[in-house]
This record gives sequence, C-alpha cells and structure tokens, in this order.
Amino acid sequence: MSLRVVITGGACGIGLTLARRFAGRGDRVALCDADAAAVERAAADPAGFLARVADVTDEAQMAAFLSGVEAAFGGVDVVCANAGTGGPAGRIEDLEYDAWQACVAVNLHGAFLACRWAARVMRAQGAGLILLTTSTSGLHGVPHRSPYVAAKWALVGLTKTLAMELGPAGVRVNAIAPGAVEGARMERVVQMEAKAAGLSEDEVRAIYVKGNSLRTWVTADDLADTALFLASPAANRITGQVLAIDGHTESMVP
Repeated sequence: MSLRVVITGGACGIGLTLARRFAGRGDRVALCDADAAAVERAAADPAGFLARVADVTDEAQMAAFLSGVEAAFGGVDVVCANAGTGGPAGRIEDLEYDAWQACVAVNLHGAFLACRWAARVMRAQGAGLILLTTSTSGLHGVPHRSPYVAAKWALVGLTKTLAMELGPAGVRVNAIAPGAVEGARMERVVQMEAKAAGLSEDEVRAIYVKGNSLRTWVTADDLADTALFLASPAANRITGQVLAIDGHTESMVP
C-alpha cells in the first residue's frame, strides 16, 4: 500500500534522498524547503513531488504548506521532521545570540510546527509515523557546537515525549541520529569546526573517522534505509526510539 509522506527540508541532502526513496517505491511525497532554487529543481523531478517553498520557522508559511498537503492528500501517513541547519561554530562566549536563536529555531522550532500538525492529523486517523532527524550530536557533547547540540538533544526529548502522548492513539514517533553524512552540508561543517578548533580540515575529517567503530562516514541512503524500515509494517511495535546510523560513535573528540 502506498503511503502519504511529508518531508521538511526535503529539496536537498538527506531530505531529498528520503523523498526519492519513498517516491521510488510508489509513495506520494510532499516536501518543503526554504531554498527556492532547490524546490524548483525538486518540483521538476520525475518522481512527481508536491514541492513548496516554506521556511520551517515561519508558522504562517508552514500552515499554508501543510494545509495544502492535507487538501491534496486527504491525510498523512509519515511525517519526516528533517529540516535542520548546522548553526555557528565557536566557543560559547564568542557566539552571537542571533546565531544561537537561528540555529535552534530551524532545528527545534521547525520540528515542533511539523509535529504539531502531524499529531492533529494522525490522532484523528488513529495511525501514522512521525520521524525526527536528530544527530549523534544529540547523544554526545561536541565542543564548539553548543547551539546545534542543544537543539538536537531537545529533539530526543521531544521524540520520547510525543511517543508517550500519541502512542494510545496508534501513532508512532521515532528519531534517526545520523553520524557524519557524506555531502556538501558536512563539508561546510568540517570547514567551520576546523576554523573554530584551529585544525586543518583533513584533521577534522580524521577525527570523525577515528571516533566511530566502523571507521567510516555514512551516506544519505543509509539513513533512508532506516526510514523506510521504520515506515514499514515490520516496525509496527517500534516507537519512542532514537536509532543512531553512525557506525557506532565511540567519541566525538577522540
């Protein structure tokens, strides 16, 4: 049976991979992203996404996007609260409050708006899956990344709490926690962290590799594999869980 899937931050990176993988098995996919050019490309994808420009921190924009999805799909089966940003890197005493707020707004407040809508629709349906994208940074402390880490830890708490709230209504809530994911976004993070720590970019990459048991980065497809499993009947009894797809992080600062 095909599913109705909504993905925030869905026009590039992890989100776009999720969208393509769900659509590739016949699911209907709606996505939003703040990057208008990326949304235009996604709208032209042969997969036939319902793609809209929306800033996940803007309540009115999200309401317009989500009401459009509900009108088009008549409900929703999977909501991936995936939109995120790496935020600033630096010692906490050197961070600007505006940068802190912007990072937390995208990673946490954006997830709240997506989850609030999903909860209303799914509770009425008596079924559904909410899947949040946190990070291994939401399971470990990371020097020089305090706003991002704080927001991703908050998503773990949100996952656990919503699983409790919505479980009696037949709605499952889980999170995936990516490690270092190959791609342009992670390269930007490496550049920021190298500058903040006074290291070369190669040294930062080596730290990420050394810090996990499999000594490797992961791919967006690794994450999509887990998302598709969690959306399948095989995962019907899995809720309130945070699944790390990271090669098993031993240390964020080896």
